[in-house]
Amino acid sequence: MTEMSRDEVVRVKLTALLAEHRRLNEKVDLMAAEVMTADLELQRLKKRRLALKDEIAALQDRLTPDIIA
Repeated sequence: MTEMSRDEVVRVKLTALLAEHRRLNEKVDLMAAEVMTADLELQRLKKRRLALKDEIAALQDRLTPDIIA
């Protein structure tokens, strides 16, 4: 069995994070549309969504080669 390269591992993690971020976006949008939504739960989801966005950006940076101008 062959091992995955570092880039392949990053891509797999990135795909999983993007999917989770997309699910959270949908859930936040639905909760925000509800009148009687729990504010604490909505804030928790928004915080997690922001953390995912930061982690996604960091992984995308790892996949993008540095270009020295």
